[in-house]
Amino acid sequence: MQIGVIGLGRMGANISRRLMRAGHSTVVWDANPAAVQGLGADGATGATGLADLVGKLSGSPRAVWVMLPHGKITDDTIAQLTGLLGKGDIIIDGGNTYYKDDVRRGKELAAKGLRYLDVGTSGGVWGLERGYCLMIGGDKDAVDHLDPIFKALAPGIGTIERTGNRENHDQRAEHGYIHAGPVGAGHFVKMIHNGIEYGMMQAMAEGFDILQGRASAKLPADERFDLNMADIAEVWRRGSVVTSWLLDLTSAALAKDDKLSSFSGVVEDSGEGRWTVEAAIEEAVPAEVLAASLFVRFRSRQDHTFAEKILSAMRFGFGGHVEAPTKG
Repeated sequence: MQIGVIGLGRMGANISRRLMRAGHSTVVWDANPAAVQGLGADGATGATGLADLVGKLSGSPRAVWVMLPHGKITDDTIAQLTGLLGKGDIIIDGGNTYYKDDVRRGKELAAKGLRYLDVGTSGGVWGLERGYCLMIGGDKDAVDHLDPIFKALAPGIGTIERTGNRENHDQRAEHGYIHAGPVGAGHFVKMIHNGIEYGMMQAMAEGFDILQGRASAKLPADERFDLNMADIAEVWRRGSVVTSWLLDLTSAALAKDDKLSSFSGVVEDSGEGRWTVEAAIEEAVPAEVLAASLFVRFRSRQDHTFAEKILSAMRFGFGGHVEAPTKG
């Protein structure tokens, strides 16, 4: 299949590359001409702007994947695409858009005869090789039409042990992608995924902070332990209950520098954690862990511990997120 890809940052460029590896063709555009040229060298068709990109898409319906930061830049890009695409064409937002914005946007596009899919995309900078976990919201016909695209981007079954008793469930889930529901459902599921991620990361960070603090001179001499953080992280990767990709990233960071001296401990939040807490409030669902993990990130910008360095190391590992410098 052919698809347009707008936004060639850390994830957009690799989405295009992974699709091309699977035999699909991509027409790409980014505000940075060097990014377009780079994808062109890999086999993509470069475009000079949105109109040029749409003009180079053939067949019907045409599909355009927008991979930009949530907010005005995505809204403006989709508004421009609306005037360039025709009835039945499909616009995909693969970024981390607020699901309520998806609901609004889906109605606006439907009124103009366009179809809209919101795709929660997890995989970060590793997606090219590992594949992307996709949570899709929107019209079933549009989702089914683009199934070859989603299947190519998803990880596939791989080596993960298959879950029993799934014969009557959607088989796409074990391949790494699902049709979560109507417009907005994809990004809502991804939002909660990221909220859970906050809590998991915080628990791991606090645990390592306690381990490191056991050498404190404030403790009785016979109860002090000078523990090896890198070795503990590594042994936990081997058969323990807390084995996870987040632990893999933590172990790699600690093996490189067990003091994590290149991280200040300033931990940003990209929005999904806040929206998850807002959703919990709307639904009157207690979410103590998720809320606390969000507030810790706020506090990290004023005062930081080793736990926040662990958080920063994990965020850099899975998403290439570079923390803000310490404010003097």
